[in-house]
Amino acid sequence: MSTVPNLPGENAANRDDALMAQLAARDHDTFRTVIALHSKAAHRIAWRMLGDPAEAEDVTQEALLKLWQQSAKWVPGGRGIGPWLARVTTNLCIDRMRRVRPVTGEELPEREDETPGADARFDEQRIRALTHAALLSLPDRQRAAIVLTYYEDYRNSQAAEALDMNIKAFESLLLRARKALRDALAARGLLGWEAAE
Repeated sequence: MSTVPNLPGENAANRDDALMAQLAARDHDTFRTVIALHSKAAHRIAWRMLGDPAEAEDVTQEALLKLWQQSAKWVPGGRGIGPWLARVTTNLCIDRMRRVRPVTGEELPEREDETPGADARFDEQRIRALTHAALLSLPDRQRAAIVLTYYEDYRNSQAAEALDMNIKAFESLLLRARKALRDALAARGLLGWEAAE
């Protein structure tokens, strides 16, 4: 439960500024609140970027630790904790992807329970695994653009900010990323797939 109540008329930025002030004062309860509010989104970004649950967990913890360590440097009135964590998480993932490029012929495992069932369920899992493998085949920044825009529902301006790009450069990157993802999906036999326009 948040140690900073939402007051009438209070916006998320004000709440985040108050949370960060408490983090800077080393309030452990507030840090637990921030983790509860933001760790799932950071983990989703990391898992989709890296394709490895253990690596995603490590990146999420590292991003949250950076938030704790840098809380005294927080400038009020900024974008907020969520966008800050998205940017740090994305950058940490890109750093890891550049360091280690495992080569494997195996399909990525699904995170969900695989319950034996109908052919439709099998096909859905197969398509999801192939789609995720296609996503993981993209260059780092293209993968980040797809993950932030289509999986995390960031507006182009938010995703551009998370990647430290201007909006025109980001839109060009996203266009290349969608084409590369279409090509990767077609190469895996998922014809007829169309990226969201």
